Amino acid sequence: MKVYLYLGVMILTVFLIRALPLTLIRKQIKNRFLRSFLYYVPYVTLAVMTFPAMIDATGSVWAGVAALVVGIVLAYIGVNMFNVAWICCATVFVLELVIRQIGT
Repeated sequence: MKVYLYLGVMILTVFLIRALPLTLIRKQIKNRFLRSFLYYVPYVTLAVMTFPAMIDATGSVWAGVAALVVGIVLAYIGVNMFNVAWICCATVFVLELVIRQIGT
């Protein structure tokens, strides 16, 4: 029964977050600071949620950090997202194998 309560609170919260700005703010936002803040909120939120998972999802923190660095470098030089993803996965795989071999 608590699950339905939690779902209801979550639905209400998400609805209010999306509906209140539409009903309360009628005019276009002209404040430059507020516009830039609202522009970057989704990107920052996504980064905050995914960054710890990138590090902790692997068996070794170092493999996660190495894959993160490889992904940042590849994305910076313009490699497409699919290739960045599989190269990062391969980086973790190879480093995990190396770490296991060194550890045994």
